[in-house]
Amino acid sequence: MKRRTFISLAATGAAAMALPGLALAKTDKIKVGYLHTLAVDGQMWLAESQGLWKQQNLEPEFVQFQTGLELFQAMSGGSIDVLSTGAVMSNFPARGQGKVFLINDIEFATAQLWVHPDMGVKTWADLKGKKISTTAGTTAHVFLDTALKAHGIDPKKDIQIVNQRMPDAVTAFISKAVPAVALWVPFNIPVKNKSPGAKMLGDASAYYPKAAIVDGWAARNDFYDKRKDVLERIIRAWVGANDYFVGNPDKALAELQSKRYPNVPLPDLKEQFHAQKMFTSKEWAKRYADGTVTKWLQQVTDFFVDFAHISNSVPASKYFDPSIYLKVVKA
Repeated sequence: MKRRTFISLAATGAAAMALPGLALAKTDKIKVGYLHTLAVDGQMWLAESQGLWKQQNLEPEFVQFQTGLELFQAMSGGSIDVLSTGAVMSNFPARGQGKVFLINDIEFATAQLWVHPDMGVKTWADLKGKKISTTAGTTAHVFLDTALKAHGIDPKKDIQIVNQRMPDAVTAFISKAVPAVALWVPFNIPVKNKSPGAKMLGDASAYYPKAAIVDGWAARNDFYDKRKDVLERIIRAWVGANDYFVGNPDKALAELQSKRYPNVPLPDLKEQFHAQKMFTSKEWAKRYADGTVTKWLQQVTDFFVDFAHISNSVPASKYFDPSIYLKVVKA
């Protein structure tokens, strides 16, 4: 062996021993379920385009779903390992299905109520006795329940909820089969485009922080138990994408619109961005550590316990594990 070749090989071997985590770690394939809405998948796609998953030796297979309910059903069935979703992550984990380990953002104004004034609904009071389409058990439903109660309307007695998948709920509203729809962005876009006479009666921002709804990630129970190392690497990739997003929103949104949301005009995507409340990874760490995130999750769990009659529910303090995140990002 030539001396130069030997020295080169020796140096490579020394580097591998010095950095075993980088040089020798195998790539883990993971199945990630998600909803295609900015508040849920923005950081995920930025991590993909910036090569952050690859840096963490992760090879995600992304599987899109229409609702968080479908996501958790798939994860409970074993077809995905982790998921990113909205308010539903305060539902199924409270039933013992999944562990929450990462928060994306707050659905500050992503949930909205739209009405048809020409169908007799111009104010909140006009909703009494009316049908409202939405997807039960989702972010939109949680917001609707909070908003109705705030205006003295009993969600169980004074209105009739028409439970539909969100695309169907929006279609029903546009066709005027119902006078009102509780939705989440970007489903407001077809409403604005096809129902110019429709009016947005309110959004979730009016009830923050009392009724804050957080988006985030959950893992299948067995995956959480056995692969916390993977969850930690998911968080590391997410942190880089999140902080880039928070620090460079215009650049990040232009990139996301070009690669992931080509059918959504950039002004509409910016509107979605401003409807969510984001924090840097360090700011999130403080909210993990002081119990704020746990409190927000529990508020939504309380809704599900009442609405879905969940018996022996698991509290957020048990189904949410902040320790993995706080191992990566110090408060």
